Amino acid sequence: MDVRLSLEQEALRESAARLVDRLGPHAVREVGDPERVAKLDAALTGSGWRELRTATDDAAPLASGVEVALVAEALGRGLADVSFLAPTLAGELRRMAGAAASADVETVALTPDLASIAVAVDGALPDSMAIDTQGSRRAILLVASSEGHRLADVVLGSPPMGVDLTRPSVAIAAPAAVNLLEADRTIGADDLQRWTALGLALACADLVGTMGGAVQLATDFASQRRQFDATIGSFQAIQHLLADAFVLSEGGRSVALHAAWAVDALSPADALAAAATAKAYCARSARTVCETAIQVHGGVGNTWECLAHIYLRRALLSGDLLGDAGVCLSRVLRHRGIED
Repeated sequence: MDVRLSLEQEALRESAARLVDRLGPHAVREVGDPERVAKLDAALTGSGWRELRTATDDAAPLASGVEVALVAEALGRGLADVSFLAPTLAGELRRMAGAAASADVETVALTPDLASIAVAVDGALPDSMAIDTQGSRRAILLVASSEGHRLADVVLGSPPMGVDLTRPSVAIAAPAAVNLLEADRTIGADDLQRWTALGLALACADLVGTMGGAVQLATDFASQRRQFDATIGSFQAIQHLLADAFVLSEGGRSVALHAAWAVDALSPADALAAAATAKAYCARSARTVCETAIQVHGGVGNTWECLAHIYLRRALLSGDLLGDAGVCLSRVLRHRGIED
């Protein structure tokens, strides 16, 4: 793969970064502010970035996994508290099934551990969880059939706060009734592997952005906080912490970019293995980086007013999305024919 971004991709990344810098939360008290969130959501809707994986005339996606990942990374870095990842995955399912694109923002229903998409059996959905539900009224899921999985949706209730304060979640209690959608074809095993690879790649991109934002937050604090007549950033112990966090985040950027490229360039099985490898690294690294950011802040890092815990909360949700590090390592072993 060519790791260089095109001029269009660079412009896309810069546009997403400028958007979240202008309208994203810059303090804990701004998270969830209705007026600001409405402006950010309207700007994201106007950009068309949620539709990057919708179908073109030949049923191919409008944009590659790399373009979608660049947006996801920028939104993660800026703690954007509007939905992007889940609507993108819902649109990908509609494209794969040949179903019409939805005019509304949708999310996806996952199993309670968030490791895979929820599947309804005999017309009823078991306990499940919808994530990234800001502005969503319905969640996309699969219905088991003899020909393959059919596409359906389910009505959502009101979202609770959830672990991630920037992306609310909704628990769906069994037996939830599902509504089959009109589609040209069913979702096969290869489709499901490629869809999971895209989901993992986007989760990795969000984790990379979250790590980058946490490192920047800690670096800015270390350059301003003074102790013993010197900024704490001049202390070698702090420098080591920040350097290690930066190395972890840059390593995550490399594997996440490869995973995003693999979504469209490799076979479904190989794409899933690449994405699972990246997710195992990024999920573990993001937790370490975000905890380091809290440690660099010292006592204030453990308070509600510090943004460090918002980054950690976001990393914890993305780290579990479509499989945590353990689940993803098991996928890699199975791909290589090794029993875990």
